[in-house]
Amino acid sequence: MTNIQRILIADDEPLARQRLMRLLDAVPGYQVCGEAIDGNDTLQKVAQLEPDILLLDIRMPGMDGMAAAARLSRLHNPPAVIFCTAYDDYAIQAFEVCAAAYLLKPVRREALADALARAGQFNRVQLRAMTHGAGPDTGQLAVRTHRGTELIDLADLIYCEADQKYVTLHHTGGQTLCDYTLKELEQTYPRHLLRIHRNTLAGVRYIQGLRRSDDGQHQLALKNSDVLLTVSRRHASHVRQWLQEHQPTP
Repeated sequence: MTNIQRILIADDEPLARQRLMRLLDAVPGYQVCGEAIDGNDTLQKVAQLEPDILLLDIRMPGMDGMAAAARLSRLHNPPAVIFCTAYDDYAIQAFEVCAAAYLLKPVRREALADALARAGQFNRVQLRAMTHGAGPDTGQLAVRTHRGTELIDLADLIYCEADQKYVTLHHTGGQTLCDYTLKELEQTYPRHLLRIHRNTLAGVRYIQGLRRSDDGQHQLALKNSDVLLTVSRRHASHVRQWLQEHQPTP
């Protein structure tokens, strides 16, 4: 089944909101989940509705769209923001609040569809990374903890293990609990993490080799560690292929 992206439209002009809704009707894969009329209303609706994408006007009464976007960028799971405005002098500020796109009114359907596609590529790992100056380009992962936001070097990630709702990051500095899913981490950092089990990703820098236990179970040996990670039958051939491609032959 196609994953429908939920959209919140925030604009103080009813006609502008209606126009965006008509444009969205012509773009498959998206559903309007609500409307907001100013910045404060936007913050409330985001909290209530948890949209994937926010179409946001800038000049609105009370708290404007830029201030609302700045507040939203500090959330641990913000929606992707697409500004829809009649003014072209806020583009730099839009970048500073991590906007996925900046569209000028009257918004064209083709431009909206392109912006929505780009916004859909922003997962929450990347959004949080952008907000805290971390990410694939810097080699760091931003993790929200009870102490605030912790930056973990990807090169220090030994393995990631899922347990019910949360994922534990095992790294050279210890262990950190995070609310990312393994799928999000795997898709965002494919050069750093290798899937070895439904519940486990291994840090590629620490992979030593593949073993067989006495009962025939595949296990992954890690460098500088006594830990042996279980490799599922489903992923064993992929792990073996990775080892052949990345490890030097003796």
